[in-house]
This record gives sequence, structure tokens and C-alpha cells, in this order.
Amino acid sequence: MASRAIRSCVAAVALSLSLAACTAGETEQQAPAAKGGKVEGTVTLWHFFSGRESEAIQGVVDDFEKEFPDVTVEVRPEQDDEKMRQAIAAGKGPDLGVSYSTAIVGSFCSKGAFQDLGPWMERDGVSDDVFPELVSNYTQFDGKRCAMPMLADAYGLYYNKDLFEKAGLDGPPKSAEELTEMAKKLTVFADDGSIERAGFIPSFGFYENTPEVMAPAWGAEWLNEDLDPQIADDPAWADLLTWQKDLVDFYGIDKLNEFTAGLGQEFSSENAFQAGKVAMNLDGEWRNAFIADEAPDLNYGTAPFPGDPDMYGAGYVTGTIAGISKGAKNPEAAWELLKYLTTDTDAVVKLSNLLRNVPTTEEALNSPDLEVDENFQTFLDVFSNENSATTPATAAGAEGYTGTLGTFGEQWQQGKVDDLDAGLQQVDEQMTTDLARSAPR
Repeated sequence: MASRAIRSCVAAVALSLSLAACTAGETEQQAPAAKGGKVEGTVTLWHFFSGRESEAIQGVVDDFEKEFPDVTVEVRPEQDDEKMRQAIAAGKGPDLGVSYSTAIVGSFCSKGAFQDLGPWMERDGVSDDVFPELVSNYTQFDGKRCAMPMLADAYGLYYNKDLFEKAGLDGPPKSAEELTEMAKKLTVFADDGSIERAGFIPSFGFYENTPEVMAPAWGAEWLNEDLDPQIADDPAWADLLTWQKDLVDFYGIDKLNEFTAGLGQEFSSENAFQAGKVAMNLDGEWRNAFIADEAPDLNYGTAPFPGDPDMYGAGYVTGTIAGISKGAKNPEAAWELLKYLTTDTDAVVKLSNLLRNVPTTEEALNSPDLEVDENFQTFLDVFSNENSATTPATAAGAEGYTGTLGTFGEQWQQGKVDDLDAGLQQVDEQMTTDLARSAPR
């Protein structure tokens, strides 16, 4: 699965700015045809997957074409959200677009880049109840469903069992304090003081490490009851950042930067956890599939990511979403394909088994055909935990959240912030400004 936490932080900023010119009045909402009409013709599908994952998508598309022999699906893989946004704005977008980022839902819904799916759902009797509440919520905005969930991502901790045994550790940490203690025991320094192996890399910007991915483990809330930013007022954020900086200081930011610069790319066979360079790592459920494919001999386990002990078991949830583009050339075929990919139990289970992502319908989650082992079960449990969360949807996408706080987090770990409380207050002020600027007019 593509690196959502990092890429969505960058992409959502550009998307929310570039979509600002698309007002609600420009939305080309296409009405569904009468129920029972023939579905035929060519439908274009854009998605972001590549390699083995792209082949999995193609396999399910092939199944769809067998069921709908009058429909031909033209698939364009390895697309990103900004390319899709630009194409939609130019009237050259796909019929059906797949995104790696739930962060775009607010902007795409409010600006009309994705069409309101309500009329199609009502016509065909598709209820929101087929989806768990969390994914149902993050695929709609301000009362409009413009996207459907197409598998979810849940985040947790991966740990190297062999290294744990050598260090005399019996099991994974269940609190931030235990994570720090174990990270120190598992870390190996060279004679010159450089890092040979890290117990855990706390640096923001490393692989999936971002404030929003870590936040649910502390129960950190983005908005108050008035929907205003509350980063400074929620003590969980200061607790998270203080823990993170303390562990950064144990290693030394310069040593961490030098060490991470020499590690393999996240989505390569040289991934640092897979290569044994990192003993514990924060990652999504899809890593199970990469390990099986690229490091099958790795002896590892999974667990919820630890933070506040009272929140143990919770985690960050996001996922793949899909919607019908404004100006779609074949919206009926696009809807049929969208419905198939997101609500057909066999299709959803097949995709989950191939990609090792979390299913996003109740029936698929309970299907006897869903392949579940101990390491994958962790993420199903995180997904269903009542305290698991995602970032709130806004018309600004993630600009007022992940981008602003992520930039602050980078400054914080570099030691460029003298007063944490004052800095978080400035984050709130910047978020408030961003949200006001991006609100629909």
C-alpha cells in the first residue's frame, strides 16, 4: 500500500489550494439512469497502486468484466491525487478515481470534484449500514457522500521477535514509557557513537511517523465542540510530543538523521524493519504482505502502537477511497464498478486477501473466506477499537491539520522550539486561519 501518512500530508495541501477555484456552483452532478437499465461501454479507472498491488486490482477488475461483459474497464495505475485533480478540473478526469488519502474527502465533496453518490445509492438500495461507522464517516462530508471506502488501513507496531529474545524482552510494549525503555535496550551504537541498529526511530518524517498517525494512541483530539482547533488545549498533544522529543534526544537528532539517510526506502525490499536495522516500527497492516513477499523468514509480531496506557488498543485508521469524477463520461458504468469494488463481498474479501488491507464492509469482515492470522488480527482489532480515529474532514482537506502540525513537529524535533505550549498555540492559530480561508464561499 502506498505511503498514505506521508503522501497525504503533501498532497492534501496542494489539493485544497488548487481546488479553491472550483465552487459548488460548477459541480456537474449527473443523475442516474432509470433502475434496471443496461450497463455498457468503456469506463476509465485511475488508481495509485503499482507492482504486485496493481496486479491485485487488475485481477478484481477482470472479475468485474466477466460479470459485466458489456463493460470494458481501461485501467491507469500509478496515478496520484494531484494528477487526478488537475485532470478533473480540465474535463479529462477518469470516470472512477481511486485515492490513497481520506484527507481529500472534504475538499473533493465540497468543491464537487467527486459527485454526490446519494442518488445512485438510493436508486439501488445501497445503505450506509453496509460500512462500519468510522469508514462511513470518513467517506462523506457535510451530509454528502462523494466517495466509498475501498479497504481500510489501520496502524500498529511491528516488532522483531528474534531481537526481542536476544534483549530478554518477553513481548511488545503497552505504553509509551515501555516503548522508550525497550527501544533503548534494543539499540546498538557503534564505537564512534553512531547508530548501528535502532530500537525504534521516533523521528517525524521517517516512513509512516507523523503526529496524526500517533495521535490516537494518546487520545489526542484535533477539534473542540465548536469545531475549532484545540492542539494547545488538549494535553494529550503535549504528552505525545514530549515523549517523542525525549526519545529523539536519547539518540541525538543528528545521529538519527545520519542513520535514517542510509536506510532503504520504505516501499522497497530494503525497508529498515525488514532488513533488521530497526527492531520496532510503526506501520500499516499492508506491511504483512510486503514481509511475506520480500522477507518471508523474518520472525516478527504485531501489536497496537502504545501511547497512553488507557488508550492501548486504539490506532490511526485511514484507507483507500473511490469516487465518480465530475464530468464522468460513463457515470453508470463507473457506479457499477464502484459498487462492485466496495460492496461486493467476494470482491472486497479477495482484495483484502491479496493486499492485506482491512475490509470495509461488515459482511466482508465476517466472511469465512477472509484470511486472518495472528499478525493481521492485530489490525482488525485496532480497526474495530472504539477509540481508534482518523483526522476530521474539512473543506481544506488536511491542510489545516497534518501539514501545519507536521511542519511544527519537524521544527520541534530539531530543537528549534523553545516553548512547546506557545508553539502549539501558534499551530492552533495557523489552523484557524487555514480553515477560514478554505471554507466554501
